[in-house]
Amino acid sequence: MNVQQFLLALRGRLWVFLTLFAGTVAAAVVVTLLMPRTYTSTVSMLVENRDQQSLSTSTEPLRAQVGYMQTQVDVIQSQRVARKVVEDLKLADDPGVRQAFEKSGGHGSVEDWLAGALLSSLHVDTSQSSVIQIMYSANDPKFAARLANAFANAYMAVTLHLRVDPTKKAAAWFDEQLKGLRKDFEQAQDRLAKFQREHGIIASDERVDVENARLAELSTQALQAQNATYDADAKLSQARGATSTENLPEVQASPLIQTLKAQLLTAEAKLQELSMRLGPNHPEYRQQKSEVDALRGKLGAEMRRVVAGVESAARQNRMHAQELQQALAQQRARVIALRDARDQSLVLMRDVDTAQKAYEAALQRYLVNKVESGAQSTNVTILNAATEPAHPTKPKVPLNIALGVIVGLLLGLGAVFLLELVDRRVRSNADLDGTLEAPLLGTLQPWQPSRLLGSADPPRALPGPA
Repeated sequence: MNVQQFLLALRGRLWVFLTLFAGTVAAAVVVTLLMPRTYTSTVSMLVENRDQQSLSTSTEPLRAQVGYMQTQVDVIQSQRVARKVVEDLKLADDPGVRQAFEKSGGHGSVEDWLAGALLSSLHVDTSQSSVIQIMYSANDPKFAARLANAFANAYMAVTLHLRVDPTKKAAAWFDEQLKGLRKDFEQAQDRLAKFQREHGIIASDERVDVENARLAELSTQALQAQNATYDADAKLSQARGATSTENLPEVQASPLIQTLKAQLLTAEAKLQELSMRLGPNHPEYRQQKSEVDALRGKLGAEMRRVVAGVESAARQNRMHAQELQQALAQQRARVIALRDARDQSLVLMRDVDTAQKAYEAALQRYLVNKVESGAQSTNVTILNAATEPAHPTKPKVPLNIALGVIVGLLLGLGAVFLLELVDRRVRSNADLDGTLEAPLLGTLQPWQPSRLLGSADPPRALPGPA
């Protein structure tokens, strides 16, 4: 069925379409007029998030704000706030309310039953701002405004109680803890003072620094003596193990030995010269040989004296190194004892400092909670109080009528379409061509009464074959 065929069917069944359309619209109007009137009163409240300043540097301040506002919405819609409204308005004292509660079954308390009933008509709306809208719907505009304001006041009271009650308990707890912390602090101070008196440690004592400096000096001297001992032992070993002591550094550094060596070389050269000219029995030769032997004796004696000096120096260095090692061990023990005493004193001082910090922190928390426990205001402010609404929010007459018109149109068009599918009729030439597949012989014009009554128009012949 194309659009033209559907329009012809709609014209042919226009009474069906109009009947359903008019009935649907009339039903929508009647139902709208018979529905009870519902009035909604709104309270606007400003909620300041005091923790938002600490979140200003956070990477997700918007999410934190949304979470905080959603928490406040949950508090407003809680059973505790609703019970506070019931208590403030004394709704449970109404005999009619108690009768209705007993007829409903009477499970639980009448306050809880009323609180649940009030929450069913409450709606709380918020956005990304710090403003919360509390909306309450009722059949009576005065009752709606009264309940909306009551929910706002109950929310503020519960918020204040939630803020003050934990701080009161915390202040009482910190008050008890301060007594024990103060006692611990005083005992730590007494232990530190007693230990310092026993060991002679005061705040300006510099003995540890002096003893450390002395230990460092002794360590340096001992290291130098040990190095000198090693050098002397090495030289002594070289002197004892060498076949000739002429290569010893001390021997080579001695001016007397070098002078004797030079004199010996000169005498030996002269002796060799005399041996070539004179015989070994010549007096001059014998005299020169005696001089050479004397120089060799002096050189050997001087070299032995140098070696003996090396041995004596090695013994002295070894004894000095031992004395320094003993003094170093004694000084190290003294420093270790002083360090142990100072470390124990530092431990006691840390105990005093820890006890003092714990006491000061507890005192600060106590003072903060003591001040906050006396708070009389919250971070919630009423921007616009609820007033009696002049017009009902339900039913919405224009919307219901518009919906009735739309539904009536759909029902009428749908009924025409279904009836046309069930009872198909020929309404145009296209219906014959598409269904019977027969040739069209002719068409009849619509009936006109004026022709039968004698019209002035000339007669027309019957239609011929198509």
